[in-house]
Amino acid sequence: MTRFRPCIDLHAGKVKQIVGGTLRDDAAGLRTNFESDRPAEYYAQLYRADGLTGGHVIKLGPGNDAAARAALAAWPGGLQIGGGITADNAEAWLQAGASHVIVTSWLFDEEGHFLDGRLAALVERIGREHLVIDLSCRAHGDGWMVAMNRWQTLTELALDETTLSMLGETCAEFLIHAADVEGKCEGIDERLVELLGRASPLPVTYAGGARTIEELAAVDRLSRGRVDLTIGSALDLFGGTQIRYADCVAWNRTRRDVTY
Repeated sequence: MTRFRPCIDLHAGKVKQIVGGTLRDDAAGLRTNFESDRPAEYYAQLYRADGLTGGHVIKLGPGNDAAARAALAAWPGGLQIGGGITADNAEAWLQAGASHVIVTSWLFDEEGHFLDGRLAALVERIGREHLVIDLSCRAHGDGWMVAMNRWQTLTELALDETTLSMLGETCAEFLIHAADVEGKCEGIDERLVELLGRASPLPVTYAGGARTIEELAAVDRLSRGRVDLTIGSALDLFGGTQIRYADCVAWNRTRRDVTY
């Protein structure tokens, strides 16, 4: 059954909602939908009080470690952490309170070639049960390609059934942002959600484009209950006007096992 999963996106130490395709190493062209005057731990404490598990804290660039650690300390075991994760620091983030670490760019070289040796080293270090592989992607032709470096560089990996099956043996979950629609509140990528529900051998969280509470039901239907949904910029919690956070919490509380 599809669940709402919360998020805390950090940029320059602040909780923000950013249009995904505009995120680069410099600030030129960056489009920010929302910047909170509340610290990261406020959101973590809220999620903890509402019993929301499996959410993710994403560090978008440097200057976010202190805020991320504060969030994890506020909801130990309740949040995943991503952004700059490597085999050298993964254990430290788990010790700081993360349930899982999320890894993307470190699994590729600068040209986007997949480095399976790095993945093997990470799994050996922390175990697949603590690892989430981020396969955030951009549309390419009739499908999607996994993107790295803040979603600006396409890798050699297609996001398809072959990739999901191969990597599904090495981690606990997948996280997939649809970078082309992330932060735009123009609707989810329905074809991508359907693919994930059909082809992923593991739990998977989709993020990108959600604009109405009805899209929780749409993801549930398209994926046959096998994909969870993260909602960001449209949420009133992050300055949005389309979706009430309270309604998302209520959705999770009223869900029951469904046979598809």
